[in-house]
Amino acid sequence: MKTITSVVKSGKIPVSDGAWGTFLQQKGLQPGECPEQWNLTHPDEVREIARSYINAGADMIETNSFGGTSFKLEYFGLDNQVSEINEAAARLSKEVAGDNRWVIGSVGPTGKMLVMGDVTEEELYDAFKTQVIALEKGGADAICIETMSDIDEALLAIRAAKENTQLEVICTFTFDSIGENEYRTMMGISPAEAAIACVNAGADIIGTNCGNGLKNMINIVAQMREVVPDIPVLVHANAGLPEIRNGETVYPETPEQMREFVPQIIKAGANIIGGCCGTTPAHIAVIKEIVNKYTK
Repeated sequence: MKTITSVVKSGKIPVSDGAWGTFLQQKGLQPGECPEQWNLTHPDEVREIARSYINAGADMIETNSFGGTSFKLEYFGLDNQVSEINEAAARLSKEVAGDNRWVIGSVGPTGKMLVMGDVTEEELYDAFKTQVIALEKGGADAICIETMSDIDEALLAIRAAKENTQLEVICTFTFDSIGENEYRTMMGISPAEAAIACVNAGADIIGTNCGNGLKNMINIVAQMREVVPDIPVLVHANAGLPEIRNGETVYPETPEQMREFVPQIIKAGANIIGGCCGTTPAHIAVIKEIVNKYTK
């Protein structure tokens, strides 16, 4: 199978999948329950999520492993099953994706802060190393380090993936709006700073996910594209900005509302487009429909 970067360079715009967490909740995941443990206890449900996005037209599927480092799993008493859980996550997505679609292994932040001194660089590196090795063993085609806010943590994850796997490495950050056309991560990092640092560390694909709907992602992508003109950019946008309704978090953007922003995000420089929180197979189907008009 061709690499993601080679397909992007040929002019194609691969479509990624959408939300996993909200989908798992719809299937019965309870508050306080470990989503990643479902790879072992509810494999059919995990496969069904992947299959729904494939049926919607996704060219790549993530794995149910966002919180799959030892630091996250130890909260549930599962830190002795890191390799088993992550390998299963990749295997389940691969069983559905087959050989014609990519599986991208999801690697989220650990929740530990280097700046606070509650973890060392070596400990972070080792945690990411164990996770990415297991994801590759399970059949992942790329590693997607996502929802990052701290450059130092992101760079350790990139290095762990590059040094311990043969996979392409994607790294995305989540940004908040702090003013007109100004965005920063929780740690104060701008889109341009994140893009340059990740490329210098060896990331094959950069990007942004979560935190914003597709509309706000347009400027973020443009700012990344300006400083790294030749590196593929991936976008996983929320279904709009979250709202609290009757005590529940709701993502209000419908597939049809998202439709108008897809051409704009492509014009801004996005090469791979998918969804994050609140997005559904219906959102991905609309993205696929629009993308097909640009790649025929």
